[in-house]
Order: sequence, then structure tokens, then C-alpha cells
Amino acid sequence: MLILGPLGFATPWILAALAVLPVLWIILRAMPPAPRLQDFPGVDLLLGLRDPVPVARRTPWWLLLLRLLAMALLIIAFAGPVWKPVLRATGDGPLLIVMDAGWSAAPGWAERQARAERALQDAAGDGRPAALLMADGRQTGALAFSPASELQARMRAALPAPWSSRLPEDPAATLADQPEGALDTLWISDGLDHPTRAAWLAELTARGPVTVLPPVQPLRALTLHAGDTPSLTLHGFDDEAPAILAIGPDPQGTPRELARLTPGEAVTGEGGAITRPVAIDLPPELRNRITRFQIEGQTHAGAVVLADDRVRRHKVGLVGDSDRSAEGQQLLSPLHYLRRALAPTTDLVEGGLGDVLDSAPDVIILADQLLQDEVPALTDWVDAGGLLIRFAGPRMAAYENLPEEPLLPVRLRPGGRDIGGALSWGDPRGLAPFAADGLFSGLTAPEEVAIRAQLMAQPAPELAERTIAALSDNTPLITRSGLGQGQVVLVHVTANADWSNLPLSGLFVAMLDRLVATARTSDTANQTTEDREQPFWTPESVLDGFGTAEGPGDLAPVAAEDLAEGPGPGQPAGIYAAGERRQALNAGAEMTRADWPGATVESTGEVPGRDLTGWLIAAAALLLALDALGSAMLGRGGRRMAAAGLLAALMLALPQGGVQAQETPPATPPAEEIVNPELLRAANEVALAYVITGDAEVDQISEQGLEGLSRALFYRSSVEPGEPVGIDLDSDDLSMLTFLYWPVTDSQPLPSAMAYLRLNHFLRSGGMILFDTRDGDLAGLGGPDMSATLQTLAAPLEIPPLAPVPEDHVLTRAFYLLEDFPGRWSGRTVWVEAPPAGAEAAEGVPFRNLNDGVTPVVIGANSWAEAWAVDEAGMPRFPVGRGYEGEEQREMAFRFGINLIMYVLTGNYKSDQVHVPALLERLRAEEVMP
Repeated sequence: MLILGPLGFATPWILAALAVLPVLWIILRAMPPAPRLQDFPGVDLLLGLRDPVPVARRTPWWLLLLRLLAMALLIIAFAGPVWKPVLRATGDGPLLIVMDAGWSAAPGWAERQARAERALQDAAGDGRPAALLMADGRQTGALAFSPASELQARMRAALPAPWSSRLPEDPAATLADQPEGALDTLWISDGLDHPTRAAWLAELTARGPVTVLPPVQPLRALTLHAGDTPSLTLHGFDDEAPAILAIGPDPQGTPRELARLTPGEAVTGEGGAITRPVAIDLPPELRNRITRFQIEGQTHAGAVVLADDRVRRHKVGLVGDSDRSAEGQQLLSPLHYLRRALAPTTDLVEGGLGDVLDSAPDVIILADQLLQDEVPALTDWVDAGGLLIRFAGPRMAAYENLPEEPLLPVRLRPGGRDIGGALSWGDPRGLAPFAADGLFSGLTAPEEVAIRAQLMAQPAPELAERTIAALSDNTPLITRSGLGQGQVVLVHVTANADWSNLPLSGLFVAMLDRLVATARTSDTANQTTEDREQPFWTPESVLDGFGTAEGPGDLAPVAAEDLAEGPGPGQPAGIYAAGERRQALNAGAEMTRADWPGATVESTGEVPGRDLTGWLIAAAALLLALDALGSAMLGRGGRRMAAAGLLAALMLALPQGGVQAQETPPATPPAEEIVNPELLRAANEVALAYVITGDAEVDQISEQGLEGLSRALFYRSSVEPGEPVGIDLDSDDLSMLTFLYWPVTDSQPLPSAMAYLRLNHFLRSGGMILFDTRDGDLAGLGGPDMSATLQTLAAPLEIPPLAPVPEDHVLTRAFYLLEDFPGRWSGRTVWVEAPPAGAEAAEGVPFRNLNDGVTPVVIGANSWAEAWAVDEAGMPRFPVGRGYEGEEQREMAFRFGINLIMYVLTGNYKSDQVHVPALLERLRAEEVMP
């Protein structure tokens, strides 16, 4: 590139054409041959006359100047002029492009590729050999140098890897085939330090100049801290703390965001790295559905933590007398009560003690079992961190050697204690209050819980500290002690209702949940092949560099010792299985900022020079247009035409993007005069409306749901709705609407005060709002208090007292006869305006006269829009339930929607119809009267 002050030329050799301009000057000034003089007598009559439009004898200087300037501008334009170009030092030797290609290079990957391609194009233009080193750990042997043009296709096809960037161990051996000359290196960095980066930088700076391109976008990573209480850690270099999305399948199997986690306070470490703890504070039933955690706004494998056995619910082994042979007598089996209490929040494994141990559980529960041959294996399991919970029973009470029974937290007295039996003098005992700092703090024992029998502990100095729950007479109910890294717990009563009614209460479930939560989750990363583990792990699903899950393809199983080294070539980040166990390899890791001594760091804020080619060509075209007009002026076409043409040319040369002087921008009407044409259409076509929440996905679901309901109304009733319309509460007039679907989201802003005035007028004038909190699959609370967000949104509205839909409400018979109002979820209460006090059915009328008008609001959590939603082909977008039952539930959801719209449009006409029998009976009575 040729640099002349602030101006640079990409192809300066074209400027040699400027030397032709003097020749062009001579050509343009050349005159035709002098005419031969011929005397003609008649010419004397023309002497003294003047030609009003004389013909120029030669080209005027100003027209000649226009032509020369136009040609000069074209020549300069084709030379590729650039204003203030960014100069990059280049040498004559070979070019090496080192490109970090781990997960940390995924942000801005397209820009990195474009920069590498520009460097290869420059090297190809200079005829220099080049090599491309992708720092993904796959380079083996010496690096081959080839013509730069041959590497461009490889560069375009390159993708980041789902593991950390890594370079070969020996830089000298990798660069053994370098051609002669100083090595010119372009290092496109991800900004992080890597194990061999310093050695490579020293080797490259010794061989020639090194230019480093740092990343532009901020980088963050997410790691999992496994332990007794799994948690996440957010890594970064800035103060921003984006939310962590917990993603997993909903009950229908569709992956979606289940929760948002908020990072904690920042902790600054070495090198300016900032970490934030992220607690996984979620209910067990929700946490067990999570398949991945992801940083919001980050699309790379390091921003994803896949959930495995370390995050999900505990695996609990149940050992006891089988109840399968006693059909119809399950209520007598201790395993029945344990199964019902633990199944919603744990994975249960049942069988003999040996079989349960082979499944590598986190908790083992023995229901009135005595230990025999499995004592050594069970002791080793507890010592390694297992939680053993034992329940008492008649078998243990009758055991003569009970004081010598191993794996008990306290020594026991044989025989047990009968508190409330026929031969006892005392009454059944209740439970003592739980310690405020104990395991069961916050739980309240119901007064009706009574203990009729128990196993008694031998008095000992350590008995008090090992008792974590006691009866009202201070005798132990639950004792606990440690063994190695694990613990042993004894419940001194049975797991069924033989000795107490504790298993029949909700307290039993809560106490078991607390006990199981103290168990250590199986650490699959530190298990050895001798610890009941298969020697190989098979990939089930893997991530690409951008954090997208995909199939394992032809990946081979990975040895257990290799898997412990983390993700890398041949074992990308993903989920690996060995038998029934699942282990996640996560790409995220702690980050250290890289430094570049001896290298030139390219400024990411440099703005490339402005290309002047287009401007110069436009200027040359304008000069040529002026040349044409000037030539017309000198000819016989008339000066007026030339002037008009000149004015037209000048107007064409003006920028077309702005407003011309002759144009007057249309006046903007006041805000109160703006009428959304969609609202006019909604009024004419009886279109259903929905509130725009600002969440694009939720708004799309609302639109598709009302579209599906409109189709059902069209085919099943006389109502022919138009396309659904989205409503902006802050600007749109609601007086033209009758029905408004309002999905509740946590992120939607509060409407303005004027919007609430319009909403209250809408409700008073007969309109209806269907509030849908859409959380029927999670909350299960029902009622208007189900969501704090709903309470905030609806607080300024004039909503009457609410009650669950009565069985004789018009909604149950407006079009179809309904008993339930399901959507995508079912079983949640739907709330409407409460019936007036003292409303009773008249004689001979099966229904009460409820709400002479229309209830202004309907509130529920069944996510009706998802059940109604259809795609462009008219097919359901979301699954509902399973199989035939799910499709039946979808049909009932459509029937509820039709009933709702009919109720909105017709009011209480169905209630009036119930008076028809009474009116007819009265008419008959009047006819028979004399």
C-alpha cells in the first residue's frame, strides 16, 4: 500500500495513468484541418451579419478542465484510495496464524475468521507461504507451510472446540519445517492464559514479530462446585453479573427455562479475575428436572454446566421385607410408607442389601433389618461417605444380641418399650419441640402424633448430643452419629403405623427429606474402577464449541482414568454414562488473563480506514454530467434546455436519503388521536386480543394460542373471529375490545397510570381479562394469590371479590357442559367473581342467578394459550399430557376457550334460559284458570 499523508492506495500502480492526462489535453485541444478557401461572390451579402448562436472554434478551458478532472478522479478511484488506513506491519518471510480455538474463542468467532482471512489474502498477494495453527489440541507433528490461498477454505470451515484452547507441548518441534526468513506471526487470542502459551510466545518472538489480536467481547465462564451442597461459580473480568438460567424439560418433555439464579457478591482474585458464587437454591422436584445451567447472553461451551448425578436428587436404596406377596395389605408394610414419602424427591432402588450396594446409592434405609454377612461392605460404604438410616421394629426388639448389633449410633436395650399398650400404665407420648439449631428446625410436630412403642437407648454420656429428635419425656426418637466420612441414623420406631402414627403425618415426609438432604451425593469423578464402576464411559450427548447439544456421533467410549482429566480431543464436554450412572464433563474453568511481553497488541478500538472509491466515482460521474450539459450549452440546442438539464443533474447529485427542501414532513398527530388500525379491525371482526408483555416468546405463544382458539370458534360456532391482535396497554384504546388474554411474566413492566384508567373502564363496561400465570406445572397453589407478580400487576385494578368457579356457573354450560377447565396443565383452581351473598336457586330452577353481568376477570394457572397454540400448518405447537389422555385434555381446553368467548359475547343468557320451565308452567296455570 502506498501512503501519501493521511491517504493510502491499495493498488498504487494504477496512478501511473495520471501521466496520460497531458496527452489527453493535447487530443482534446486538437483542431480539425484548416478548410480550403474558396471565393464565392454571394458571400458578400452576408458581410456584417452576426450569428445569434455562434459555434465555438475550440473547446473552452473550463469544459476541458471538467473532463480532465473527471478522468483524474476515475483513475484515483480505481487505485483504491483509503482515508487514514490502518497500517499493519508485514514482513517478507512466512506468515503463521495462531488461532485460539477453545470454548473461550466462540464469542466473536466470525470476526476472528474474517481477520485471519484478511491476513491470508495479504500473504497470498505478496506470494508468501503461510501456516495455520488451530490451538485446539489436535495438532501433531511439524506444522506444514503452504501457499496462503490454500488455507482460506480451511479457515472458513474451522469451528471452536468444546474444551479449553491448547497448543502443542514443543514449539520448536512444531515449527521445524518453517521456511527461511523471519516468521511473521498473527496470534488471534481468546484473552486467556494457557499452560504452554508463555513458551510459544517466547519461541515466536525469537523468530520474528508477533501481532496479537485480543478479544472484543467480555468473556464469562460457569463451573460446578460439587459437594454436600452443590453450587455454581461465575467467572469473569468485569463487574456485570448476568442471571444463570436453569433449563430442563417441562412435564411434557419440552426444554425450557425453569428458573433463574442470581449470582452473589463478587470476589476479586489474582490477575483481576472476578468470581461470584451461585447457590442452587431450588426445590428438589424442580432441581431434579434441570439438565443444564447457562449464563444468560453467553453462547459457548464454557457458559454451560450440564447437570449430572452430582446436581440431581439423591439415590436412595430401600431394604426391607417385600410387600409384593401381601397384595391388598400394603398399608402394613414399612416399605410402602417409605416409598410414598421419598418417591417424589429421590430415585429409589429396592432389593437385597448386596444389590442395593451395587447400585452406588447415596442413602440406604434398612426397615427393621439385622445385619449379617454384608457388615464389612456396608461399613466401608458408610465410611466412604454414605448415609445409613435404620428403622426399628419387632425383629430388632426381639433380637437377644441387640446391644452388640453393629452400625448403630447408640447402644440399645433389647425388648423395646411399650408406652400405650394394653399392659402399660402410661399414655402414648407426643414429640418434643425440635431444637432451633438442629436438623429439624422450623418443623412443627402436630399434636395428634403419638408414639406407642420405641426402642430404648442405653444411657451414655454421648446420648444427648447424638439425639436429634426426642419424645415429650426426652427419650430419643432419632439418634445420629458419624462414621468416617458418612453417618448412621436410627429411628427408634417403625416405618409403618405399628408403633406410632408418625408415618401417617406430613411430618414424616418432611423429616425424611431433611435426613436425605444431608447425604453426600456420589462423587462420580473420584470413583475408581474397583469401586463398583465400569472401566469405560460412553458419551450420550456432547456440546459443540458454541454450547449447543448434539449427538455423540462416532465417538468411542472413554476410559475412566482419561475422563478424570476433563474435556479434550476425543472426549468433548457432554454427558457420559456407565451403567446407571451419569457424569458430566463441563468445559468451563477458572480464567487467568494473558499478558503479551515482546508482542504488538492490536488495538480492538482501531477503526479501519474509510474507502474513498465510491465517493470519487460519484464525483467523476457528476463532472461528466456537467460536461454533457456544458457541451449542450455550447451547441444549438438552446440555453434554456441546457439550464434545465443542469438543474436536473444537480438535483440527482444530491443525497437521496434526506428530506428535500421542497418536501414537508407530514405532521404527527397527537398521541390521543393515534388509532391503531388493528383495533379497528378487531372491533369489526370480533378479533381476540392479548397483552404484549415484551417477552417475544410469550407474545408469540399468546398470538398462536388465540389463533388456534379463533379457528376452533370458526369451525364449531357461528362466531367468525379475525386474526388475533396484540395490545400495548400504554398506548392502545381498549374500548373496542371485549376480551383480553393477559399472560403473567416476571419481567413485564407495570403499565402506566393512564393504562390502568383504561383497564378499569374496560372492566366496568363489560370487558373481561383472562389472567394466566402459566405456572400450573410448578406452583400448584391456585387462586389469585398464586403469584406475587400477578398481585403487583392487578393491584390498581377494580377487581371484585373472587371465588372458585361454582358448579352452576354459566362458564360450565355456555356452549359445552364442563366440569373442569384445563389448559396445558390441569387440576388448578380457576377463579371468577364471587356469587352475591344469599344467591339461591328459585323454585323449579336448577341454577342460581349468578352475576347478572359478566365476571370482569378470570384467573388461573393452566397455561391455556400453550394448549390452544397452533403453528402455520394448523398443528398443535406444544404437547399436552401423554397419548390419548393428553389429546382429550387439549380438547377440553378448547371447549373451555369456546365457553369463555361465548360467555363474554352473550353474557348470562344461559342463566336466563333456566327460567324457561318456570315461565312455561306459569303460562299453563294461567290458561286453565277460568
